[in-house]
Amino acid sequence: MRRALTNQIVHLELCTGNLPRALGFYTQLFGWKAENVHLGSQSYLALELGRIGGGVAECDTEQTLWLPYVEVADVAEATEHARFLGGTVRLEPREGPAGWRSIVEVPAGAAIALWQPKRS
Repeated sequence: MRRALTNQIVHLELCTGNLPRALGFYTQLFGWKAENVHLGSQSYLALELGRIGGGVAECDTEQTLWLPYVEVADVAEATEHARFLGGTVRLEPREGPAGWRSIVEVPAGAAIALWQPKRS
């Protein structure tokens, strides 16, 4: 994921139940390049979208969706603030190889990921 100013959208992730089909469509339609990125023992399929980073994940979901990631200064604090404002936390803050994330469903029904990158 690219570094950006806090509270900016820094990443867009496609969550699909059929990764090969979705990836084939988007790469053919837009010419987006996909690259398998290895982060420790895990791997992630990154997409070159242009101005922001992107990726594709195969998910057990009924409906394919795009999930925007917003960089925050403190993912735990931002998650609690979202909960205070009426959001529903779908994924509590969790550490990954590159940073911490949580997923919040906002009162209007859309989901958004909160992202705090690890600093070098």
